[in-house]
Amino acid sequence: MRIFPENLCSALDLRFGGEGLIGDEDERPKGSHVPSTASKLIYTFNRVITIAVLLLLQCLVTVHGSWIDPSTPEGFHSILVPHPHQYFAPRHPKKEKKKVPESGSPTESPTESPTMQPTPMPPFHSKAPTQSPTYAPTATPTPDVKPFVSFDLVMSDEFDVDSRTFQDGIDPMWTALNKNDYTNNALHFYGEDHAFTKDGHLNIRTSATKTEVVGFNDLTLKKQHDVKYFKSAMLQSWNKFCFTGGLIEAEVVLPGRSDVGGLWPAFWLLGNLARHTYVGSSNNIWPWSQTACDPKHIDAQKLSACLKTSHYGMTQGVGRGAPEIDIFEVQPGPVKHNTEQFIQMSVGQPFASHSLQVAPGKSFKRPGPGNWPGPGEWYENPKLKFGPESCMNIAFYGTYNHFAAAPSMSYDYWSDAISQNRQLSEKHFTGGHKFKLHWEPPSEMHGDGFINWYIDDDLILGINGTSIKGPEGAEIPSEPSYILLNTAISKDWGFPKSCPEGCSCKDYDCESAEWEKTCGFSPGFCDMLKATEEGYDEPGANYKVNYIRLYQDKENPVHKVGCSTPERPTRRWIEGNAKSYTREEDTVPLKKVPRGGGKCDVESIDACGGDYFGLCESGRCLCQPGRTGPHCLSVDGHDDVIWDIQDKVEDLRITAPVTAAPFVILTSIIVAGALAVFWEGRQRRRRNKNGYEEIIEIVGGDDDAEKI
Repeated sequence: MRIFPENLCSALDLRFGGEGLIGDEDERPKGSHVPSTASKLIYTFNRVITIAVLLLLQCLVTVHGSWIDPSTPEGFHSILVPHPHQYFAPRHPKKEKKKVPESGSPTESPTESPTMQPTPMPPFHSKAPTQSPTYAPTATPTPDVKPFVSFDLVMSDEFDVDSRTFQDGIDPMWTALNKNDYTNNALHFYGEDHAFTKDGHLNIRTSATKTEVVGFNDLTLKKQHDVKYFKSAMLQSWNKFCFTGGLIEAEVVLPGRSDVGGLWPAFWLLGNLARHTYVGSSNNIWPWSQTACDPKHIDAQKLSACLKTSHYGMTQGVGRGAPEIDIFEVQPGPVKHNTEQFIQMSVGQPFASHSLQVAPGKSFKRPGPGNWPGPGEWYENPKLKFGPESCMNIAFYGTYNHFAAAPSMSYDYWSDAISQNRQLSEKHFTGGHKFKLHWEPPSEMHGDGFINWYIDDDLILGINGTSIKGPEGAEIPSEPSYILLNTAISKDWGFPKSCPEGCSCKDYDCESAEWEKTCGFSPGFCDMLKATEEGYDEPGANYKVNYIRLYQDKENPVHKVGCSTPERPTRRWIEGNAKSYTREEDTVPLKKVPRGGGKCDVESIDACGGDYFGLCESGRCLCQPGRTGPHCLSVDGHDDVIWDIQDKVEDLRITAPVTAAPFVILTSIIVAGALAVFWEGRQRRRRNKNGYEEIIEIVGGDDDAEKI
């Protein structure tokens, strides 16, 4: 709730240089009043008091709730979410014998428990699964189950304020990486200048920009010189904003062209214990989602439940990791379904892939990439849900994770990707569409938990936790997770399946005049990145995000906001292993975000975001309550509940002296100002009483003489 006028500067009369205020003598009009020294002192005190009040209000008052953007329309502050029983049968449904008529045939009447399973998958030699599974329950619904549950908004970013940037130390929620990417055969460099807001959207730009890098390779563990010929951006909310459970939604316009392969836009979640592209933080952590002890994985899972001791505030006997939930990864391109690499799939390019990646994965009897699983090779289809215009992603079942520096093979492990591809079209690249994820961790309320993926409110994939516990003991994630938005470029994603004759497909440089360095791209790729899109000043393909919103069930104790929760703390582990989360040139993983202090132009009406966000005082921004960042452009987001409080002196049972410094200083300023006003008035009365003549000071000509 907003408790201040929208124009706080006007309410506090902070428009310096206005009528009645003191300006420079050289700029004062002829015949104007020349203030006395005491008057100047009074005015100075008034300014100091006003600014002190504003600073104090910043410390004491919050004008918005938690991470909610005040510009989110009121109609979107709560939503109705289908009850999970609308998608999955009760964990322990009642089983009743069917009544058999005298003829010996079962009746046609529905059973007591609804039928929630989709139609069976086709035989494994079939080229594609059934396209239209059955979702509707039978005529008799589950007793005492509400069809919808009310979820409340707990986080939103509408990206309505233009010119926001996201360098480290600028924004309380987001950090734009400025770092080379050594993962997934990346061809790009992540630059902080390629993420910004414009025209009410977050923009992640990808361009054919050369970047020379001299840095530490997280994979080879050596320093190296590298040249990347593409620049893009990745936004992370790592260790700033995390959540456990809920419904997250974003409206996006995908970058580039639907029929040109090569870009890899994504919107995803990752457990806070791993920071993406910081490979040292994720080794034997990603994407583990096993809380129970399994002795055969005690080396492979760095934070295994089998460990006998508990460190960093973690609970003994609870395994930890950083599972991955891909809300979408999009692959554009011209290859149609049932052709080329998609010969056995009913979905071709462009498509969105929706995945859950967990470890431990199946270590034996796995399906091969490009082939449909045989009996017992994959997760049980009756416990998975598939939406229209989609099919199982048989091109990728997971990863074998091997670490060259590990002392033995016991540190290796399989991770699984349970994934579904959904057909997209040109409209997803030219207009906004909603991508949504409903994540319910395991709990008393929801059993083994589940995850549902949606596009424009159509269910695309549903995974029940019971379906993934069977093979190796992985679970629906329960780790506090952060949000990632990025566009990558990798020759492993969307590039031509085979190289043209005579092309080595080793070097990729759109600016090169050599055919060998451009022959491996999809036709039109370089032209797409060199073109300047309408409304932009620089070339590149722009991934645009209209908003991101997160809703949670406040009646569900598992739903939490926070990166370090009582059940899954992360703070002390990250602090104790800070080097793994930090670039070589940094001293800390994340810089603190200042409230104001950025340079500004006093003459600009847009300085510091305008009066609504802040004011420009002596060339520096001073933020209004509820705003933060050097130029006051960001909402001052915060967690409503700090689950894991920072260690303090009080933890050592040493009582620090209590201070009320801010109130003492403010009170002293007010009293001093009042005394100055009183003294000036007293002196004037004394002069008049003693018969002193008033002095005439000539500022202009004789006609301009004024008494002072």
